[in-house]
Amino acid sequence: MKILLTGSDGYIGTQMSQVLMNRGHEVIGLDAGFYREGWLYNDVATLPQVITKDTRDITEEDLKGFDAVISLADLSNDPLGQTNPENTYAINHTGIMELARKAKKVGIKRFVYSSSCSIYGIATESFVNEESVVNPQTAYAKCKYLVEQDLSKMADESFSPTFMRNATVYGPSPRMRFDLVVNNLSGLAYTENEIKMTSDGTPWRPLVHVLDVCEAFAAVIEAPIEIIHNQIFNVGNNNGNYTIKQVAEIVAGVFTGCTTSFGNSDGDTRSYRVSFDKITNTLPGFKSTRSVKDGAEDLKKVFESIKMTKEMFSFRAFTRLKALNYLSETKQIDDKFFWIK
Repeated sequence: MKILLTGSDGYIGTQMSQVLMNRGHEVIGLDAGFYREGWLYNDVATLPQVITKDTRDITEEDLKGFDAVISLADLSNDPLGQTNPENTYAINHTGIMELARKAKKVGIKRFVYSSSCSIYGIATESFVNEESVVNPQTAYAKCKYLVEQDLSKMADESFSPTFMRNATVYGPSPRMRFDLVVNNLSGLAYTENEIKMTSDGTPWRPLVHVLDVCEAFAAVIEAPIEIIHNQIFNVGNNNGNYTIKQVAEIVAGVFTGCTTSFGNSDGDTRSYRVSFDKITNTLPGFKSTRSVKDGAEDLKKVFESIKMTKEMFSFRAFTRLKALNYLSETKQIDDKFFWIK
């Protein structure tokens, strides 16, 4: 299958292109290139051909000849979205909907959208599933839900969107992110021998290994259309629900000699546990089996192999907000996050 992978040069996209190509698919990437400076280590056999273009600039001509679109590209994570909500809506909602409309117009049938479990927000149920009421708390999460709603209305015999509500992702990727909880705590444990948290660690979060995410998307691309047509899947496994305190303790156990401490509530009221029964029971060929301990051990191996320093860990390109602030401050992108030519 010929697949357009937006966000191909990102944290998930770099790994996903490898998984898809290893399964025999032809992958063409599309990426604005904001985070290319952040290459932590090399573990890539072949990079796909990549079109350097903002998703908002994509044309129908760019989309001709593809069998499927995997949409990863957006302004990624809650702090970044809250800093600039206007741009978040323009890119993460309006931009993605324009991409979808053009894809449908040129005859692309499969459109796999990377959503997020963050749309559950503050959950009132013990475990939320794909049919639960959502309660998005941030601009980032609200955009995810808006896209789900609007894309669903486009579904028909010629266009099959699928919505992948990823748990919070962790684990190594050459284009690393250290603004994700497991990756951040692992980096702190390795470089500081200390995990010092401002929160009390009581909120619940669902977590998933980056390779499990990649394999889930590949399984959707390969599944019979009737199974994935206009369907929502929470991406992860039922053993992947942890309190932040549990995560810190697991990470500290992997990085021996690391100490942990906790503070009071930091004002983040999001807390939710997620059921992953649907994806486990209905998506052929997919099962998430990796744990936070596995992810921390994977990260430790990478850190040891590259002899990671504090300077490497704190480098701006590995944190989304720092990277975009740098591009803005150095006048490389404008106030709407377009490259300045």
